[in-house]
Amino acid sequence: MVYTGPDFDPPPQRRSRRGPLTVALAALVCGGLLGWGVYAATGSTDDKGTGAEAGGSPSAAPRTPSPAASSPVGSVSPSAEDEESSPAPRTPSASAPAAAGPLKGKVVVIDPGHNPTNVKHTAEINRQVDVGTHRKECDTTGTSTNDGYPEAEFTLDVAHRMRALLEKQGATVKLTQDRDRPFGPCVDERARIGNAAKADAVVSIHADGSGAGNRGFHVILPGPVNAGEADTRAVVEPSRELGERIAGNFVRVTGTAPSNYIGGGTGLVTRKDLGGLNLSTVPKVFIECGNMRDSKDAALLTSGAWRQKAAQGISEGIVSFLRG
Repeated sequence: MVYTGPDFDPPPQRRSRRGPLTVALAALVCGGLLGWGVYAATGSTDDKGTGAEAGGSPSAAPRTPSPAASSPVGSVSPSAEDEESSPAPRTPSASAPAAAGPLKGKVVVIDPGHNPTNVKHTAEINRQVDVGTHRKECDTTGTSTNDGYPEAEFTLDVAHRMRALLEKQGATVKLTQDRDRPFGPCVDERARIGNAAKADAVVSIHADGSGAGNRGFHVILPGPVNAGEADTRAVVEPSRELGERIAGNFVRVTGTAPSNYIGGGTGLVTRKDLGGLNLSTVPKVFIECGNMRDSKDAALLTSGAWRQKAAQGISEGIVSFLRG
């Protein structure tokens, strides 16, 4: 997705609630060095700027994502990692019965960004909706790699893989869309789906469309908003915790480094202009898994094996957050 002008707040200082700081830092060093080592071997560039649901060239105060208390969601067989297609889609109402597991009773909503058929419904997705602080487009078509692999296909594939992993842990998993509607849903409806489900965690899956040379992932956190229908004040802190857990586990599992062009190297960015975050009443974050317009990142995003790792890294972050 390409930024057009977000409003950023520096991430607030946060008091640790999960054990001594030294333990968290030690875990970060072990996971982060592995991720950075792999990333450095494939190359990186200087900081620039880009983004997500609607876009710009922001910066955020440095903050270290914590992978604390990683809880693996299960190893994946080599044949499964190499599989280029994702599990068969289900409609949101056709969720599989929750298995027994550590997440029994927990509800996770996965929000696959955009919709593969948005391109056929430009008038509908250009309709303005209220996101609390302002009005903006219902949805966008998303970006794509230079070879034409659409962001909307990427997000659905990762969502399907995440659903399979999380359901094995006992979670009830809902998707905001599963190729079961002609376009959207609009960003305000995406937020309402998570709210109505009383989700314990919501993650919106995306991939960026920045300039070549801009690499890496970043997690977008909600800023404090209290305007119109939007009031994020109760979910800012738990959403940050969710985002930090996801960022730390994403580095560890995928070997991908935080963005070199946004977030000050932390992999964390705070925004107050995204309807999907502004209107959420439950803990929610976005993740931009990489930059589709960079050839090295695109090679990862188009790999089924890497998408499986991405799904596992995000899922393990969710499990860690929900288990405390």
